[in-house]
Amino acid sequence: MADHGRAGDERCLGMLDIVRYARESGNVDVFIDGYRNFHQLAKSPGISARIQLERGINTPAEITAPDARRRPVILLRSSPGKAGSATTPWEDVFDLDHGHARYFGDHKASTVGPIGATQGNRALLDAWQLHGSSARADRVLAPPILLMRGVSVMRDGKRVDKGHLEFCGVAVIERLEYIVQRDPQTARTFPNLAVDLAVIKLDETTDELDFRWIDDRRDGELTAEQANAKGPASWRRWVDQGKVAIPRIRRRVLSSRVRSAADQRPESGTPDAALLDTIYRHFDDRKHEFEKLAAAVAASVFAASGATYHDGWLSRAGGDGGLDFVGRLDAGSTAANTPLVVLGQAKCIKPESSVSPDQVARVVARLRRGWIGVFVTTGVFSQQAQIEVIDDGYPVVLVPGRELVAEVRKLAETSAAGDIEALLRDISSDYADAVTHRRPEEILGSA
Repeated sequence: MADHGRAGDERCLGMLDIVRYARESGNVDVFIDGYRNFHQLAKSPGISARIQLERGINTPAEITAPDARRRPVILLRSSPGKAGSATTPWEDVFDLDHGHARYFGDHKASTVGPIGATQGNRALLDAWQLHGSSARADRVLAPPILLMRGVSVMRDGKRVDKGHLEFCGVAVIERLEYIVQRDPQTARTFPNLAVDLAVIKLDETTDELDFRWIDDRRDGELTAEQANAKGPASWRRWVDQGKVAIPRIRRRVLSSRVRSAADQRPESGTPDAALLDTIYRHFDDRKHEFEKLAAAVAASVFAASGATYHDGWLSRAGGDGGLDFVGRLDAGSTAANTPLVVLGQAKCIKPESSVSPDQVARVVARLRRGWIGVFVTTGVFSQQAQIEVIDDGYPVVLVPGRELVAEVRKLAETSAAGDIEALLRDISSDYADAVTHRRPEEILGSA
C-alpha cells in the first residue's frame, strides 16, 4: 500500500500531503486507498461532531470557552477543476512558494440577499474582524484558516478526480475586499468577497501541522491562550505582534540563489577569513573610506561580466539615503550600447554580522527605471534580504564578505603588486579626492 502521508505521527499533516476525503468513511482507519483518512486525522477526542469539507468555506461550530466564544477553525476548499463553472465561476489563486493565496467567497449570481447572507461569507466577515484587528485580545480568538485544494490522483491505473484533497497550509487574512464578479454561464454580475491570505510557516523542521492544535481550539474547557499553545510558532508570533509579523512568518520556498551565511563568508581559520578581518579592522574607525574600496570592488565585479564600467564618485558622508557611490555601466557593443546608472551602497560591519532587508531597501528606493544597484559589505546578507531582492526582481547586485575578499586580492595583484596593506592605504588616501556632491544622472553625460 502506498503511503501518501506521514505515518510517524497520526495527528500531523505535512504541507502538500494528500488526504482521502470520503463521506462514508469512519474515524478509525488511518489510511484509505493508500491515502491519509481525513476524518481520522481531524477526529478530536471527546468531540462527536465531524469537521466537514463539503463546501468551499467550511465552518465548524463556535464553542463557548471560559474566556469567550470562538470559532475553532475555518477550512477553505478550492476546486480548480470546477473553475469557470456555474458552481465555481471564479478561480482561486494558490501561490504557496511565496506564501500567498487569494480566495473568493461563496456568493453567487443566484444568491438572494447581501454579501453576508451566505454562511461562508458571513464566517469570513466575522473572521476578518479578528484577523484585521490591532488588538491582541481579538487576534488570540481568531480562527486559523486551513487551505485544502482538490486534486486528481492515479489509483489502480485510473485517474480519480474526486475525493482527494491536498493540504496547502495555514493562513492569516491579510485583506478582505468587496468585488463584483461575472457568472460565465449567465453573464450576470454579482457581488462577492475576496480575501488575500498570508500562508504562514509551519514547523521549521518538518513543515507539518499538528492537528492537536485544532483539538485544543475545539475544547470548550480551554481558554484561547491555552488552545493556541500547540499552534505553529509563526501563528503565536502573529497573535502577539499582528500584521507587522507577517513578512517574517510568511511561508517561502527558498530560491537556489538564496545563500546561507556560511556560504557568504570565508571559512573560519583560512587566509581569506584573516584578510576579511584585516579589511574590517582597517576601515572600522573610518567607515566612510570603505566606500572607496566598495566602489573599486563594484567596478571589478561589473568588469568581469564583460561590460564596460566607468568610475564615478563618492557621496558626501552623512545623509546619503542609500547612496554611497555612483558609477556607469555601458551595456552592449562599442557601436551599439546603452549607459546605465549604477548606485552603490557600502557597509563595513563585523564579518559575522548581517545586512537587513531594510538596509537593502534603501538602495532599491533610490533606483529609477534602467538603473542598477550594488551593495558591498564585509558581512553577509540576511536570508530575508536576499529573498526580497530575488522575489521582487530588484536589479541589485549583492557582494558579501567572501566575494569582497576575492575581489580585493585581484585588485591588489593588479594595482599594488599583491600588497594588500598597500592597497588599503592607497584607498584611504584617495578617499577625500573622490567625494563630491552631484546628482547620479550626471554620470550619463561623463566621457
